Amino acid sequence: MNGTILVIDEGTTSTRAMLFGLDGTCMGTAQQELTQYYPAAGHVEHDAEEIWRKTLACAREMVALAGGTDGILGLGITNQRETVVAWDRTTGEPIGRAIVWQDRRTADRCEMLRDWGHEALIADKTGLLLDPYFSGSKMAWILENRAAARDAGDRLALGTIESYLVYRLTGGLHVTDASNASRTMLMALDAFGWDDELLDLFGIERRFLPEIVDCAGEFARTVPDLLGGSIAICGLAGDQQAATIGQACLSPGDTKATFGTGAFILTNSGPVIPHSRHRLIATVLHQLGGVRHYALEGSVFVAGSLITWLRDELGLLATVAETAELASLVPDNGGVYLVPALSGLGAPHWRPDAKGALTGLSFATGRAHIARAALEAMAYMAHDLKSAFAADGVEWRRLKIDGGMAANDWMAQDLADMLNLPVERPDFIETTALGAAMLAGVGAGVFASLDEAALMRKGVRAIQPAIDPATRSERLEGWTRALARI
Repeated sequence: MNGTILVIDEGTTSTRAMLFGLDGTCMGTAQQELTQYYPAAGHVEHDAEEIWRKTLACAREMVALAGGTDGILGLGITNQRETVVAWDRTTGEPIGRAIVWQDRRTADRCEMLRDWGHEALIADKTGLLLDPYFSGSKMAWILENRAAARDAGDRLALGTIESYLVYRLTGGLHVTDASNASRTMLMALDAFGWDDELLDLFGIERRFLPEIVDCAGEFARTVPDLLGGSIAICGLAGDQQAATIGQACLSPGDTKATFGTGAFILTNSGPVIPHSRHRLIATVLHQLGGVRHYALEGSVFVAGSLITWLRDELGLLATVAETAELASLVPDNGGVYLVPALSGLGAPHWRPDAKGALTGLSFATGRAHIARAALEAMAYMAHDLKSAFAADGVEWRRLKIDGGMAANDWMAQDLADMLNLPVERPDFIETTALGAAMLAGVGAGVFASLDEAALMRKGVRAIQPAIDPATRSERLEGWTRALARI
């Protein structure tokens, strides 16, 4: 079969469109950065209209590259998860800014619900912990604090980013896929609709929410005028689930780590809902033909955004790529540790109130030590998660890595060293987009299954641990001390 697959990969710092051949070859990419808004401490927002405008521009560029819509067999969409948009159903225009997954404004509400004894109920039903990271409390905040949203009545639509993009692309279809719905705290993992008890808990009416659908299938077609022709929307998934699929983690026990704005590690659990005793979360990996597969997940809120912060806010770096060179200039970290709790601490600690810390400074500390400490923090946080997964009975045999930071050779080797595991990096590291392409291929009927679609994944390189065990132990002990200080 000839043809291509168009993917929209709407992330936290940028949005892009990519065109894939059916063999997995990336034929082109169009990308535009997104404005980050920080209106108050702990608040992170996006302009949803900017997201729509720039996403559409990127998609049009890839359609032009494809020579028009006729040869595009399907469109896959993957998105920054948990970010919430409110919009007017009649116009499609957003009502206020989107509240980003990193936003912590609902920490007090989550603490109140915890004090009232609701965390166990939420965890049992959704596999999630009470944290402002997830979408439900953000939706509740919008309803309580934006008069325009309340006044919209039946015209109000609430959803995550993929839901909003589908609405705009189709001119009115309001759906969300099961992987994104599982991040809201409003859907039980073993049920196929919104949960009335959870809706009541957050004060959210069902009429505002989208219909929950599979991750693959022909959901609708785009409005012809938008892209010069109509394209079938055939794949939907949250970015981390898409990356897990793109890494071909299709069997129980397969584990991947994406190092992007944050860091997210998922282990495929198959059709069995995982239950963590060590503050990991359960999530829908994908839903196909009404059948769900699940994953156990550890979420770290700050990864690549830490390096960007060092560059843009502190001026310690000229480029993000410079970190590898700087880290190699010094023989060790000089006792310097950087705990990147710039948006609180995620799994397995779940401390939304935590603040970042840079410890062990002396007159001997240089720029290279701080850059190295930032990269080392990625391996330390991954090690914390490895311990939590192991305590839940999930032993990693290897770790497949992807995301923008995975291209950093120094960091990839440090991960292998600290985890004492082989680290596997694909030649094509943009596995989030690849996973969305695989889902769209299944939804369009190009592939019979995800296993068949996995032929789109190309070669990989294995990185082996190469560090003295005593040095590993010494460094991990230093990290534990630094973590204890906050």
